[in-house]
Amino acid sequence: MDILIEFIPNVVKYAHQFPKAILDTLLMLLYSGVISLVIGLIFGVIVVVTRKGGILENKVVFFILDKIINLFRSIPFIILIPMLFFLSRIIFNTTIGISGALVPLVVGTIPFMARQMESAMMEIDEGIVEAAISMGMSPMQIILHVYLRENVPGMIRGITITLIALIGQIAIVGAVGAGGLGDMAIRYGQRYMYDITYTVVILILIIISVIQSIGNKLVDKTTH
Repeated sequence: MDILIEFIPNVVKYAHQFPKAILDTLLMLLYSGVISLVIGLIFGVIVVVTRKGGILENKVVFFILDKIINLFRSIPFIILIPMLFFLSRIIFNTTIGISGALVPLVVGTIPFMARQMESAMMEIDEGIVEAAISMGMSPMQIILHVYLRENVPGMIRGITITLIALIGQIAIVGAVGAGGLGDMAIRYGQRYMYDITYTVVILILIIISVIQSIGNKLVDKTTH
C-alpha cells in the first residue's frame, strides 16, 4: 500500500470516484451505442437500397439522406456538442450528466454508424441480390434475408469500429459536464494530478481492448 501511495498518491486518494466514472462511461456507451446502432442501421439500409441501381432506387431520398450524413460527419464533435445543447434541454431538460450527453453522442455517432453499415452491405455480391430478385423476393425480404444476413461479419466489424470511436467521443463530452472517465482525466489533469490521468488512459485502453476482443470473436464465429 505504501508503494501505491508513493507512486500514485492521487489515485489512492480518489479511488472511490473511479467506480462511478467507469459506470457512467459504460452507461453512455451502452445507451448511445444501442440508439446509434438502430438508427444508423436504418439509415445505412435506406442509403443502400435507394442509391442508383438499388432495389428501391429513389434519387431524392438518397440525395437528401446522403448529404445529411455527410454534413454531420464533417462537423467536429467538440463543436457539435454546444450546437445540440438546445436539443438536450428540450428532451432531457439538462445539458449535463449522462442524459445531457446522449443527444450529442447519438447525433455524432449515427452518421459514422450509417456509413459503416452501408460499407458492409455494399460488400455483398450483387449476384446474390439479383438472384433474390429473380426468385420473386420482395424488397423487404431482400433487406432482411440478404443485406442484413449475408455480411454479418462486416457489420460486426463496423459496429466494433464505431464503438471504439464512440469511447473517444464519450471522453470528450466529459469536458462539458457529462462525467465519466474523460471528466476525471481532464479535471484532475488540470490540477497536475497526472497519475489519475494516466490511470484513466489505461482504463480506457482496457475497455477498448475488451470491445475489440469481443468484436473479433464474434466476427470469427459468424464467418462462414
